[in-house]
Amino acid sequence: MVSAQRSAELSASTVTKANAGKEFEFTEADFSRVRKLIYQAAGISLSDSKHEMVYSRLARRLRATGISNFTRYLDMLESEAASDEWEAFTNALTTNLTSFFREHHHFPILAEHIRKAAQPISIWCCASSTGEEPYSLAMTACEAFGTLRPPVEIIATDIDTNVLATAAAGIYSDDRIEKLPMEQKKKFFLRGTGRQQGLVRVRDDLRKLITFKPLNLLSSSWPVNGQFDAIFCRNVMIYFDKPTQSTILKRFVPLMKPNGLLFAGHSENFLYATDAFRLLGKTVYTLNQRGG
Repeated sequence: MVSAQRSAELSASTVTKANAGKEFEFTEADFSRVRKLIYQAAGISLSDSKHEMVYSRLARRLRATGISNFTRYLDMLESEAASDEWEAFTNALTTNLTSFFREHHHFPILAEHIRKAAQPISIWCCASSTGEEPYSLAMTACEAFGTLRPPVEIIATDIDTNVLATAAAGIYSDDRIEKLPMEQKKKFFLRGTGRQQGLVRVRDDLRKLITFKPLNLLSSSWPVNGQFDAIFCRNVMIYFDKPTQSTILKRFVPLMKPNGLLFAGHSENFLYATDAFRLLGKTVYTLNQRGG
């Protein structure tokens, strides 16, 4: 049997090896504190496998703040609840994988739904990231109604203020739209010239359909007003534990029209969390009877 002293020595040795060659020491205690803080702040549940990702992203914050070790950095966060660094800390640990028309099968379903819906039509994109998803929603609306001024309002939110700024600007490298049909490229984007060559900008008509707002799904109040014809909450719940998922889903219910649609990511299943929704197919949900 390994003695307590020997166990401690082995643990210390493991930490030493893990930190070999790194700019900052990052212990298991530090990692545990990070997991607790980001869960409390944003509901994000970090798995054990995210140790290196957390180090890499937060090491940048240590350099930016001039703090020399993780313990002091985390102490600062805990002691200064109103610090602007909380926003930077949350932004650093938010994953923003996205693309135009990601999970393409959802957009024809949305188009058919909004063509039949009573006007005006309202859509909420819960995780805007850098904007590709809300702009895809806007393009879908324009094509569904055959106009650049469809009767559709899109609210696009995200907890990460950095990606929201990118989304609001609507400027991308041209490789981000290379898989789009040529007709969509011409209709919805402007190509840069001169110093802007290699970039594209979303046309103003499309941008006017979208309002970008910061929003933390764990906040006690959300700066959005229902009722929505559709809510896109795709590839968001995977970062939350089951109780948090259930709480968020239940808060969606009063914000949706009776026949509203809730769109989930391909690896997400909402049925276990609440009986307020029923599955229509292809990770698209609708409300059960109110109070169900």
